[in-house]
Amino acid sequence: MRSSAEWMERHQVALYVAGLAVGAVLGLSLPGIARPAELAIEPVLALLLYATFLGIPFGRIGRALRDRRFLSTVLVVDFVLVPLLVWPLSRLVADDRALLIGVLLVLLTPCIDYVIVFSGLAGGDEERLVAASPLLMLGQILLLPLYLWLFVGAELARSIDVAPFLEAFAFLIVLPLLAAALTQLAAARSRLGRRLERAVLGAMVPLMVATLAVVVASQIAGVSGRLDALLRVVPVYVLFAAVMVPVGMLAGRLAGLDVPGRRSLVFSGVTRNSLVVLPLALALPAAFDLAPLAVVTQTLVELAVMVVLVRLLPRLVR
Repeated sequence: MRSSAEWMERHQVALYVAGLAVGAVLGLSLPGIARPAELAIEPVLALLLYATFLGIPFGRIGRALRDRRFLSTVLVVDFVLVPLLVWPLSRLVADDRALLIGVLLVLLTPCIDYVIVFSGLAGGDEERLVAASPLLMLGQILLLPLYLWLFVGAELARSIDVAPFLEAFAFLIVLPLLAAALTQLAAARSRLGRRLERAVLGAMVPLMVATLAVVVASQIAGVSGRLDALLRVVPVYVLFAAVMVPVGMLAGRLAGLDVPGRRSLVFSGVTRNSLVVLPLALALPAAFDLAPLAVVTQTLVELAVMVVLVRLLPRLVR
């Protein structure tokens, strides 16, 4: 079992690409799979985060909460520098209100879930991102309506519902954290607990492959059906990621962060909260039917970017 886990660890990037490909093939060849795959996203992602948290000693999360330098830097990057970039990028689709709203919803909200996993895979500091998650969640609840009011007007800002943010935080952060803490406690006291801990930690790569596959399978058919319109937002998302990588690197260096902290900062700046804001986009009136698909398109672009960054960022930030 250990040898298979080590093999998967060595070939993880190839396996992630395979997960993306399998999800695309299934989603395009079996459109009916989209709904079941969409329902599977949160449970699979919660399991992935449980495995991630299980590998983090909880004492280190406590120390990360006292790292004011990292926490303040990640807040500046996500809530000051990101909006300054999103404004000019969003002008590329400003003539289409539905696309514009979809782009703003997703790019103005920093990720609080699988960013932790990808950052850890690239040698980032997972526990600091776990510590930052409540602040990032609170920041986007408070500031997203303000930014939407500034960028598109008051009507849309008033329609923002905080429920999806709170539900995602409870199901994807709090519950996996509690489960990981209980498992660590059991592992310290019993052989069965230690076996469970080893089994879950050994399943990290398969869980990531499953997460990538179900996300792509759930969304690829809808995106391909409106590809002509959605191709307009792809350059926006690619440019966003391409700019945020050096911005995060520079911000981390100016803040005096160590290498793991700078890598985590880059991932936080690049990765967005698409799976959480999707319900907000789906709740918009029918005239904005492209907005949810614009959010989904960002997810697909971002997953490809994350797989590349896992391999590339350790070479850029040393």
